[in-house]
Amino acid sequence: MLNHPLRKPFSIFLIWLFVGSALIGIALGQVDWFIPKTPVNQTLGALLLFLNFPIDGRKKMLVWLLAFVVGMVVEIVGVRTGLLFGEYYYGDNFGWKLMGVPYLIGVYWAVLVFLTGALASRLSKHALLRILFGAALMVALDVLIEPLAHRFDFWHFTGGMPPLQNYTTWFVVAAGLHAVFVRFVEVTDFWYSFHHYLSQIAFFAGCLLLL
Repeated sequence: MLNHPLRKPFSIFLIWLFVGSALIGIALGQVDWFIPKTPVNQTLGALLLFLNFPIDGRKKMLVWLLAFVVGMVVEIVGVRTGLLFGEYYYGDNFGWKLMGVPYLIGVYWAVLVFLTGALASRLSKHALLRILFGAALMVALDVLIEPLAHRFDFWHFTGGMPPLQNYTTWFVVAAGLHAVFVRFVEVTDFWYSFHHYLSQIAFFAGCLLLL
């Protein structure tokens, strides 16, 4: 299966099948059934990334673990202090938590670094531009998610919407992780990463239109 020629097309089909099914369900008014299944969708996405990138070398694995740990640490500090992203807390639709932060948020940080790192590698061969493009792609997705986060019980900001510092902190932390990615990870996949990232954009953009 790992080297099967249909692995990537099937993975791309599967990720779009989940997103398309969720959008259809939400359009039919089944938000409260589909959104609590977020941990299943995110776990599937992480597994498919492992199959298609793949995360198969020591350096790639260390960068993945670094992105996970940094993501968890900054989110824990953020939730506990309000200093990094503003005052917020996590809801229940991302599953199990450590000190108020879902483990899947750390996984999502790692997934996004690898997805956007692959995309940025096609946008430019210059290291600094790849870092900036990768961080910008991560922030762009966050901009789409934020208006829906409260409705979906992902996370909740005091006052409803996040302050500007949320986006600036996202960009700075993402840029730091992309600097490590550019230095140590050889990009071995583009098309799966492109479709996975695009499916996330399509899902949240579709939800903004439907809700």
